Order: sequence, then C-alpha cells, then structure tokens
Amino acid sequence: MLVVAGINFAWFWVEASMALAIGSVALFADSVDCLEDTAISLLIALALGWGARHRAVAGQVMAGILLVPAAAAVWQAVAKWGDPPPPDVGWLVLTAGSAALVNGLCAWLLARVRTVGGSLSRAAYLSARNDVLVNLAIIAMGLVTLWTGSGWPDLVLGLAIVALGVHAAAEVWEVASEEHLAAKALAGEPLD
Repeated sequence: MLVVAGINFAWFWVEASMALAIGSVALFADSVDCLEDTAISLLIALALGWGARHRAVAGQVMAGILLVPAAAAVWQAVAKWGDPPPPDVGWLVLTAGSAALVNGLCAWLLARVRTVGGSLSRAAYLSARNDVLVNLAIIAMGLVTLWTGSGWPDLVLGLAIVALGVHAAAEVWEVASEEHLAAKALAGEPLD
C-alpha cells in the first residue's frame, strides 16, 4: 500500500504540472484522482491496525481533504467555461498514456492483496483498475479534441472526472460515518 501511495503521490505532481502547462481540465481532474488514490492507500496502510473509531475519523477527514483538489479542478473548468481552448493533444495523449501504465502497475501491485485486507484492499485494487479506464477515456477525448479542434470535450470529461471524485468522497464519508456509529454501538455509547 505504501508503494502504491508513493507512486500515486509522485504521479499527481507530474500529471498536475502537465495539465496546467497544456491547459487540460480532464488531465487536472485525473491528477486529483491520483491524490485521492494516495490518500486511500495511506489510510489503508495506516488504518489496518487501528480501531474502528479511529479508522472512521480518518476516513471522514480524508473525505473532506479529497474535496479540496476537486474544487480546484472545478475552478479551472469555470475559468475556461466561455470558450475553452483545446489542450495540446500530443502532450495530453502522452501523459494520459503514461498514467495508464502507472495505474496499471498499481493495479498489478494491488491484485496480489485484493483479497487479503477485506473491502479496503479490494476497493484500492478496483480504484486503480478503473483509473486505467479513465486514462483511456482521456486518450479518446484527446483524439476527439484533435478532430474537432475544440476544448469542450476536455472540459466535459474533466467535469465528469470531478463528479466521480466527489461521489467517491461522499461514499468514503458515508462508510466512515457508518463505521463511527458501529464503533460507538460496540462500545455501548449512545448513538447520536
């Protein structure tokens, strides 16, 4: 998990820098996903030995943290809303293709432990596997951008990726809240 967290954290900086350099909302939103994967992997690595209450609180904090970079991606999309310029397609495809390889490596590393750590490990594996599909969607969007010469495909896909990230943060919050209530019930404390 720590190796996967390190890979994702390093790739966040690569992808975010390239996204800002070429003006891609979709690539920036995907970099946010790398940050999300970093947080999830760290939480799993740290929380496996924690009690349920501490895991729940950590999950709620992580859900809140995940919304900050998502808000930055939305801000970038809003700034380009009127007439979005198309990103540099060559760099976009190259970066998304290399991100697919990075996410494929993470999925391969996590495949060995996907059944060991329960739902947390399985969720991390599925997230990495699905990230490869998002990277392939960015490549396809790049080809559409090349064909149309428009920045709208990038903007629309970027907002869709942000929506997936916000949905993931909401799911993490919900699961963490349920774990928090379960921990209180096990401790015999009154439920709020």
